[in-house]
Amino acid sequence: MTEISLFSAFIMGLVGSGHCLVMCGGIASSLQLAQTKQSPFVTALLYNLGRLGSYMVAGALVAGLGAAFAKQSTLFANTLNVLSGVFMLLVGIYVMRLAATLNWLEKAGKWLLWQRLVQLNKYLLPIDRKTKALAYGALWGWLPCGLVYSALTWSLQASSSLSGALIMAAFALGTFPAMLAVGQSAQMLSTFLNHKATRIALGNIFIWYGFYLLIIATDKLVH
Repeated sequence: MTEISLFSAFIMGLVGSGHCLVMCGGIASSLQLAQTKQSPFVTALLYNLGRLGSYMVAGALVAGLGAAFAKQSTLFANTLNVLSGVFMLLVGIYVMRLAATLNWLEKAGKWLLWQRLVQLNKYLLPIDRKTKALAYGALWGWLPCGLVYSALTWSLQASSSLSGALIMAAFALGTFPAMLAVGQSAQMLSTFLNHKATRIALGNIFIWYGFYLLIIATDKLVH
């Protein structure tokens, strides 16, 4: 998987959990409070498994497309490496909230796809069955998110559809601790992850990793 490992993808999901809580935390909390036959935790778990499934499908599709083009051109493959590094820098700035570097990407995703998919909500509410919780998570897995799109740039340079799916699965699993937290623990985690010092520290992780990817990518382009 080149310089992108499953562990790196997991860490990206983990350190980006603060953004996940902002984007999807309200949905997860409402599911846990929903009057369903199964326990709130089971509902939330099924929702997140559905989300994981959608991420894997997206990763497989993107990786398959990227692999097909990469076989035709070494330059294209190296360009993907550069793209991954650039997106890591954008994510770092975004997480630190120094600039809305990924808003344009989320707006594009909303216009191209989400405004059509969200209409399926009416068929899944209320969430009174396990299958609905799973399907609801799968639907919201396509919610426009700059962090998810950035992770997909890693899948884009994966060697196969399976590798792309695994990268996105590792990323999704990294977000699970924050998304499955409930009550006071969720509030404390959200406060910690969204604290200015935490955001700066986590943002720097993305930025330095982005520089690392760019150094590796430019070296390949030169040689």
